[in-house]
Formats: sequence, structure tokens, C-alpha cells
Amino acid sequence: MTGTPDRAHRRVSTTAAAGRPDTCLVVIRGNSASGKSSVAQGLRDHYGRGIAIVSQDVIRRNVLREHDTARGANIALLGSIAREALNAGFHVVLEGILYADRYSPMITSLVRDHHGVSNCYYLDVPLETTFARHASKADAAYLEQVTDNHLASWYRDLDLLPGGLETVLPADSTLQDTIARILRETGLASASSIPPPCKPSQGDSMNNPVLMSDPRVAAIPVRECGEPLVDVRNHGFRVDPRKQDRLSAFTHVREGVLARLEHARSLLPAGTDLLFIEGYRPLALQQHYFTAYRDELAVAHPDWGAEQLHHAASRYVSPPEIAPHSAGAAVDVTLVDQDGHELDLGARVNASPEESDGACFTHAPNLSDRAHYHRRLLLNAMEDAGFTNYATEFWHFSASDRYDALMRQEPHALYGAIELP
Repeated sequence: MTGTPDRAHRRVSTTAAAGRPDTCLVVIRGNSASGKSSVAQGLRDHYGRGIAIVSQDVIRRNVLREHDTARGANIALLGSIAREALNAGFHVVLEGILYADRYSPMITSLVRDHHGVSNCYYLDVPLETTFARHASKADAAYLEQVTDNHLASWYRDLDLLPGGLETVLPADSTLQDTIARILRETGLASASSIPPPCKPSQGDSMNNPVLMSDPRVAAIPVRECGEPLVDVRNHGFRVDPRKQDRLSAFTHVREGVLARLEHARSLLPAGTDLLFIEGYRPLALQQHYFTAYRDELAVAHPDWGAEQLHHAASRYVSPPEIAPHSAGAAVDVTLVDQDGHELDLGARVNASPEESDGACFTHAPNLSDRAHYHRRLLLNAMEDAGFTNYATEFWHFSASDRYDALMRQEPHALYGAIELP
């Protein structure tokens, strides 16, 4: 084996920098039928959305239909596509034969300019093994067009990039072993299908969460800091219109809440983004929501008294007098992929406990593995950015309001009820 993982990792910030510190560039080279495309697809299958596969064959043969020459247009195009994908926040797997004498300037400059971690691998497979792998392919038309003579003429023995950039993976490394090693050495394994560990959150008990109606919440004093409300639409957030109001109050939050949202967004894996659903809610609208839900419960439970109805309604809607939304301190958010499609978090946002059979609770047990995984991504990012989740609503987070202050054992809150100018 030549090269080491330490030598393969390059972190450089230049005027031509590509990508972000959290993006990953993986270059996979090797002779025809060495398993490059299978490894690339395996990495994506393991990681999921967020990995862009930039394939030499697709660009050179399918898009441009050009021969592989030292002056081929595909060389610059491959580099440009990889850079644009990295800049958009994708991890990139660049794969192909990518002969060193033709493609090394493009690859080395990409590695040099990438702002995150770059790992280059060479799949060292003997010619006889490539013959056997090629013969096992199911595409009869391709087998007829590409013969063993072609493979022999294209084959280069240990055609490495200059400068020791590459880690050589021998032929006895199985497909699964190769994929596992690359995932481990690049850090991409951290986004496996196994959900990341979830840190305990404040009031996370399914059976006995701290509700907004708890007298301890109302007892927290407010020392209003005076931060203004700001519109998240002016800061590049994806905003869902389902809670649109006449004044667009719903897109506003306090300045400090916006800063936390931006931080939380930066903590999400590539290809995943926040979808902002609702922030500030005028007191009159909060009163309407609370009363409507309380009245709905009264119809369903005619034997409940006023105190029990108030307590039950508070599981889902904050009492107006202490509502974080009316302080501009709370946000309702969920996750989307890079195309803006909502990810599965087990229940729709704003689903009541009755409608969702309790799946609206942040730590509900009746969720699929995928929904658990997505919830943990959201919860970890938001809590690491300084938010407190309301345990009966997986989508609701607040900061520096009375509820957050109680959960963090702070002596006072910074945000009280506010009116939109």
C-alpha cells in the first residue's frame, strides 16, 4: 500500500476554495472493471441523499461522447461539476479510470482548493481479475462492445497520482470492506442508517413532560432584552406557507433566535436543510388557537372540568399568557432534502396527540427507524444551537423564553410578549 490516510487528508483555504469545511471529497480511480462505480454507489446507498456522484464515464461517454484524450473537454467539466456540487453543500465522489497523466492537474487542484477533507483511493486490481469481473456483468450489449482486448489496451499498472495523494486498496479488499473503510476514513460513516445517539433533552418524558401550563413556567420573571423581530426570509431560509397570515408575522423571530437557527442549520449534514414553518404569532391568534383546541377537547370529553381541559390543551397549544411564539422566541421547524421535500419524521407538523396517536411527542416509541433518525438529526442540531424542545411537539423549539429558562434553570427569561411593529 502506498500513501496513508493522513497524507490523503488535505484542508486548504485559498482564493479558489471549493466546498465547505464540512463537505467531503472522495476520488476513486482504477482500471476498467476494478469496481469504482460499485464503490461509489455503495457509499451513496449507505449515506443516502447528500452525496453527488461525478462519473467520468457519464460525462465523457454519455454527455460529451468524446474519446479519452489529454485535451478532452470532459476533464474541465468533471472538475467544474465537482466544484459546483461541493459549493452547494454536497459531498462529492469523483470516480473513473482518470489516467494520471491526463487528469492529475484537475484532481490535484480540486484537492488543493477543497475547503473540507479530501481522500483519494486507487483500486489496484490485476488484469486477470478485471477480465473475470467484466465477464460477470449483466449488460449483454456492453459486453459485446467492450471486449477483453479493449480492457487489456486500456489497462495501466498502478497508475498513481503524483505526490502520494492516494491510498491504494488491494484486490483482496472486498466491495463491502472497501466501502466500510472509505466511510470510516472520510467520516461519512457518521451518517449511517443507524440513528446517531440522541442526547437527553429537557422534559423529554413521554408520560410526564413539563407542560406550558405548569405554574413554574408562569413564575419565571421576564427581563425583556428589547431585541427586535426580524424576518427569516431575508436570511435565506426555506419558508413553508402553511401558516401564512395577512401580515406575514409568522416569518419573524427575535434576532437571537435567528442566530441560533443559522447555527442549527450549519450543523445539519449536507443535503439536509431546515424548513421554517412558523415563528412569531400575535397574541390574538395564539388565544384563538388555544381556545379552539380547548373547545375541541371539551366536546370529546364532556366530563372534564375547566382545569383538566386547560391542562390537556396545554400539551399541544401554549396558554396565551406565556406562549413562546407570542414572544418571538419559538420556531416550528422540520427537515427537508436538497430538493425541498419534507423528510419522514413520523407525523405531520402540528398533528395533535389525538390525530397522531401520540407520534407528535418528540420521543414517541411508535416510529420507524428512519423517522427516529430524522428526529434525532433535528433535535441534536437545534439543541446544540441553544434551543429547548417542547417534548409534546417534535417540531417546536424555543430559546430565552420562560419555558426555556425553566428547563435550563435560569433565573429569568429575556423574551416576553411582543407586538409586530
